[in-house]
Parts: sequence; structure tokens; C-alpha cells
Amino acid sequence: MTVNQFIRIFAGAFVLLSLALGVEGSPLFVSGNWLWFTAFVGANLFQSGFTRFCPLETILRKLGVKDAASCA
Repeated sequence: MTVNQFIRIFAGAFVLLSLALGVEGSPLFVSGNWLWFTAFVGANLFQSGFTRFCPLETILRKLGVKDAASCA
């Protein structure tokens, strides 16, 4: 798997988890404040689209995960 695939998986998982913890109808509901984490993930994805800076991307590269270009 590539860095981009890991970033999408992590972002999707964190959004789903924070929604499960923050929406009152969920059986995993803890607090509505978890929705702020959903907003944080969305804002980070939005800014990384413009700035091409993503902290998770830096961490994954240091862990040795390959880019799409090096996998081709």
C-alpha cells in the first residue's frame, strides 16, 4: 500500500469513529464534542489539498511506506 492509500484509510476511519462517538443516535455515543474531531480531520484534509502538507504523510514516509511513484 502507498502513503496516499494509508492517509485515506486513516482519515476515513477517524471520521467514522468520531461520528460514532459523537452522534446521539449511535450506540457508541460518548459526547457531542467528538464532532470537533471530525471537523479537525476534514479541515486537515482540506488544507493539505492546497498546501500539500500532511503530518501523517511525513510520519508514514519516516516509517518506510512507499509513495505511488516508487511502487510503479
